[in-house]
Amino acid sequence: MQKIEIVCVGKLKEKFFSEACAEYMKRLSAFAKVEIKEIPEGRSLREEAEGILRASTGYKVALCVEGTKLSSEGLAAKMKGLCDEGKAVTFIIGSSEGLDAAVKDAADFRLSFSDMTFPHQLMRVVLLEQIYRSFMINSGRTYHK
Repeated sequence: MQKIEIVCVGKLKEKFFSEACAEYMKRLSAFAKVEIKEIPEGRSLREEAEGILRASTGYKVALCVEGTKLSSEGLAAKMKGLCDEGKAVTFIIGSSEGLDAAVKDAADFRLSFSDMTFPHQLMRVVLLEQIYRSFMINSGRTYHK
C-alpha cells in the first residue's frame, strides 16, 4: 500500500477543517497509508521539517507558490509514477510565513496549487482532496468528473 506523509504546521483549530480532513483520510485509506505530522506552531519549521525530510526515504514535495503548477490529471500521473516505483511521498505545507529556502532545496519537487496564498489549514484539506482525486483518476473511477 502506498505511503504518504503530510508535514504541516499546527493542529487544525476549526471543526469544519478537521471534519473535511477526516473524511478525505477515510476515503484515502482504501488506497494509501496516510500519516500527518504536525509541527507545533512557534517551533522552527526549518529544523523540524529538515529533520523529517532527512528521515524520509521517499519523494519529497514542497508546496510553495513558486513551484510547478499541475492539473489534477498531472498530479495523478506524477502520483502514479511514484506509486509504480514504490516510493513513499512526503508533502510539506508551510506556515503563514511559507517554507524556508533550505526546506524547498531539500525537496525533490516544488508544487504550486496557485499564485494565490491559502491558509495552511485550508491547504491541508485541498491537498488531501487532490491526493484522493489522483487515486480516483488513476483507478478509473468517476469522482473526477
